[in-house]
Amino acid sequence: MARKDGVRRRTAHQTAPREEHTEEDSEEPYHIDKLAISLFILVPLVVTIFIGYFYYQNMMQHMIIRQSSAPMVITNKRASDMGRFWGTYRPGVYFGTKTRSANSPVTGLMWFQQNLPHEPKIRHWCEQGDKLSKYGWLKHNGNDYGVQELYDGNIKLTTEYVKRLGGKNGGDWSARITATNNANEPLPSKVSLMYYFVTDGPSNVVPNIRKSQHLRSLEGEDSELGSYKMSFSAEGSDLAYSHMISYTPGFEHIETVLKYGLEIKRNKGDYVGLKGRLVPMDSPGPNMYVYQVTGHLPLTLEVVFESGSVSDRPESLQGAALEAELAKKNREFDTKFEEIFKLKEKGYSAGKISFAQAAMSNMLGGIGFFFGSSKVQSRYNEKPIDSWDAALFTAVPSRSFFPRGFLWDEGFHNMLIKEWDETLSMEIIGHWMDLMNSDGWIPREQILGGEARAKVPDEFVVQRDENANPPTFFLPLESIIESLIRENSTSSKEYLQHLYPRLRTWYNWYNKTQAGQLPTTYRWKGRNPDAVKEINPKTLTSGLDDYPRASHPTSIERHLDLRCWMALASKVMANIARSLNEEWQSYQLTYEALSDNSLLNDLHWSEPQRRYADYGLHTDSTKLKRPPPPQHLQPGQPVPHRDLERVVTKSPTEKLVTSYYGYVSLFPLLTQILEPGSDQLGHILNQMKDEKLLWTPFGLRSLSKSSPLYQKHNTEHDPPYWRGAVWMNINYMAVRALYHYSLTAGPHQQLAASLHRELRDNLINNVEKEYRRTGFIWEQYDDRTGEGKGCHPFTGWSALVTVMMADKY
Repeated sequence: MARKDGVRRRTAHQTAPREEHTEEDSEEPYHIDKLAISLFILVPLVVTIFIGYFYYQNMMQHMIIRQSSAPMVITNKRASDMGRFWGTYRPGVYFGTKTRSANSPVTGLMWFQQNLPHEPKIRHWCEQGDKLSKYGWLKHNGNDYGVQELYDGNIKLTTEYVKRLGGKNGGDWSARITATNNANEPLPSKVSLMYYFVTDGPSNVVPNIRKSQHLRSLEGEDSELGSYKMSFSAEGSDLAYSHMISYTPGFEHIETVLKYGLEIKRNKGDYVGLKGRLVPMDSPGPNMYVYQVTGHLPLTLEVVFESGSVSDRPESLQGAALEAELAKKNREFDTKFEEIFKLKEKGYSAGKISFAQAAMSNMLGGIGFFFGSSKVQSRYNEKPIDSWDAALFTAVPSRSFFPRGFLWDEGFHNMLIKEWDETLSMEIIGHWMDLMNSDGWIPREQILGGEARAKVPDEFVVQRDENANPPTFFLPLESIIESLIRENSTSSKEYLQHLYPRLRTWYNWYNKTQAGQLPTTYRWKGRNPDAVKEINPKTLTSGLDDYPRASHPTSIERHLDLRCWMALASKVMANIARSLNEEWQSYQLTYEALSDNSLLNDLHWSEPQRRYADYGLHTDSTKLKRPPPPQHLQPGQPVPHRDLERVVTKSPTEKLVTSYYGYVSLFPLLTQILEPGSDQLGHILNQMKDEKLLWTPFGLRSLSKSSPLYQKHNTEHDPPYWRGAVWMNINYMAVRALYHYSLTAGPHQQLAASLHRELRDNLINNVEKEYRRTGFIWEQYDDRTGEGKGCHPFTGWSALVTVMMADKY
């Protein structure tokens, strides 16, 4: 009934004639009040939503540059340590010094052979294009001593550096540069050595210039260095002097500014020299001071820096005193090297020991100090933005090609550095952890400051926060944390207390951003499913770049290597949390789950092929093919070039990617999570020696010869990178793991011991052979010939040959 009445009432209302209403009984005011109330509620609500949306957008846009609120690992006390204040912290130049300060001055060497009427070929930045036949540190202790040799055609240069502490501003240091004739080449014409001192902005420097343009010294003062004096002296025959005083807007422009200051001098024979004072009218004042000496070989230049705060200086570090100090540091270096690595005791020859010393010294001599901001971008940023200004103390992979910090490289670097000086590793790792934003992300490539940015193509400058990198710092931290727990000192506890909150945030970031669809699975984010020009879309975030994965990137992928990295990370996190009486059980449970061999086998083991593998949507039936020319070309119109594109001839299916056997397949072994008695360990060890798979006389190749993409280009223009070459970092992990299993009771112990000895010796012998043949340690090695490939010198993780010789892991 109610329903009918309702219908009837609606009908009556719709059909009734309009009645006239008086002003008194009109319902209009009621409707106005109702509208006003609605507007009163809705307008503030809309405004609030509008403001909230923009506030949220702004917040998310700036999230990427919001620093972590956790305490800094590198406290003011550590940062102001005068023991490491001055150093050879400019790995991108052939020789130079600076302080560990945001506003440090820089010093550096340039040289060239006088060859008029030809333009001088100035040597300054470490460049492969300079084609030096050899250069690198023979000995460097990572702090106050280093000796380097450089061979530039018929010129041999030796740079020696020594530091003596004193006062309150980092003490004194001296550098001696000696240029001699390379016995294998004819005697050259005159040679010019130049040494510069450049401040960050206008300076308070007074030059002492004698007649004939001879710059004898510089005296200055600033808030960090206090008062100081830098002196120059040279020895040689038929010497001529010149100098330059100018202004450079940035350290990356030093060489360019200097070239503008060159002219032909007419005294003591024509030669190219510096013009003297050349300060631009619109500059704030001079900040660049260059000393030049020109003469016949042999030619020696001594540069002496003295801090005014040193009141008890016994004598200046020059001449005989410098020679004595260098000899003393040399003996101390040799003694410490043998005490740590015991290579002489192990029976290595003097030649192999000098090679091992050079490998380590080039890593230590390649440690740099950088300051500046990163260019970063998240999905909330339309354009890249600058992060906060930050300091980074780090080793670098290559002085010529990669003179800056790389996240996953640095974990490997510190497997060597920690053996030489654990406190040095602690500082480096602390600096990296302090680069973390509030979300736990650390940019994987650190391009801080003008000098670093000048060496990087624009397309590689921007760092994106969805991109991970292997958390390799857990490799050195495993033993460093154990060492600090044993030490149980106030300083070690303080370090762990500052380190832990940042490690926890970093660890959580991986679990939040790189987790797979299934429990205990992980996936490297960032693979491009639309990369039609790649035969197998790269996985740059894994560090293994073009190492082949599932052919069709999807969210179902399970990446074996990342799962193993997280097992190691969980183990270390449990250890540090337990030592600090923090909640550690969840880390331990995660470690136990990720190292559970049965669960690992369920997710990643292929019994038919007897190997571990990634899982994903995959087909081997892909190839690169040239697309047909566009239709409807006009007669005579040239056919445009079109790059090769991927063609799939058989649909992919979800499965284990077993056809790509290589480094990724070894990760359960490499991270030592396989039980010593497992059948899987036995299968891996037995396959390891198969030359049709990974074994070579030069080390383990990155991808099996039986894999469809072995030594294949990934695009028309990208040659194979991790598709067969021998890489030292993964080989180091293999030697380390084999050493571990050789000491662990089980059915495969003897096989592991045999493989460890043979693989280690193959790697050592080949890297040394190529070092002797070419003058360099290389980025990678050809799996067919053993020849060095890629960039050089590469004394990042390739320098791990030193710890392999010592069996220190």
